[in-house]
Amino acid sequence: MKKKILVTGAAGFIGSNLANFFIKKKYEVWTIDDLSTGNLKNLNKSIIFINGDCSNKNTIKKLKNNKFQYIFHFAGQSSGEISYENPCKDFKSNVQSTIYLAEYAIKNQCKKFFYASSMSVYGDTKLGKCKESDKCNPLSFYGIGKLTSENYLMKYRKKGLNPVILRFFNVYGPNQNFSNLKQGMISIYLAQILNTKKLNVKGSLNRFRDFIYIDDAIEAIFTLCKKNTRPNPIINIGTGKKTTIKQLIKLISKIINKEIKFKIISGTIDDQFGVYANTKILQKYYNFKAKTNLKLGIKKFIDWKIIN
Repeated sequence: MKKKILVTGAAGFIGSNLANFFIKKKYEVWTIDDLSTGNLKNLNKSIIFINGDCSNKNTIKKLKNNKFQYIFHFAGQSSGEISYENPCKDFKSNVQSTIYLAEYAIKNQCKKFFYASSMSVYGDTKLGKCKESDKCNPLSFYGIGKLTSENYLMKYRKKGLNPVILRFFNVYGPNQNFSNLKQGMISIYLAQILNTKKLNVKGSLNRFRDFIYIDDAIEAIFTLCKKNTRPNPIINIGTGKKTTIKQLIKLISKIINKEIKFKIISGTIDDQFGVYANTKILQKYYNFKAKTNLKLGIKKFIDWKIIN
């Protein structure tokens, strides 16, 4: 009998890549997705699909008390900018859904509960390089919601939940939504460059991020499935490398062999100036290090977009 897992948001970017990875590993994969940002074409036909909202208890009931080995809660609103447009919806999507799924996981004895958190929980720090034990000071409603969900999951440990909190930095790659210009810096830039040959840059060129290719992010998650979680289950998922916006534009220009005309416009409200990951825990305790450099990752991403 196949082992069962649940990947919420499997029609979306990270969720679809993760679901497809586990299908290749011969798992039975279930998903809940409301298709608000995801696309049915991202779903493998063998995935057991529930169309619904994870913040609705009636949707959770459709899981029928299945005993999933792993639950990956990756559904939710994923843009700091959009979180300001409807804070209540952002809360339901990112916090209420987490509570319902955590209670389901406890009731049905799920082995590990993986939660897609975000670098946004850190806010801005003096050095920009963040380790898991750093004090969090989120700037956006989105970041506040993510940190709130983390706190709920840590509290649920007393009731038997085994959470793994993944603080994703800037993940990019195939299946990312090019039509969404409010989430995913590399996809936002490439969408503009490839479609209009021009680029609007929000904020300073000196801002910086940590970009990790989707395949590396998925491998990191699978590594965490196989190994025992440390007492503090919060883990940065990044490369540990700092890239400024100026460096990113220059690199993309070199890859496409064309000068990029760009215009600097006002920044996104409460956007982080700069943040990148301290990956010591991921490397030392889980023996994992990202393999795909930024140049190769962007090349692979562009190649995927050209044929899709």
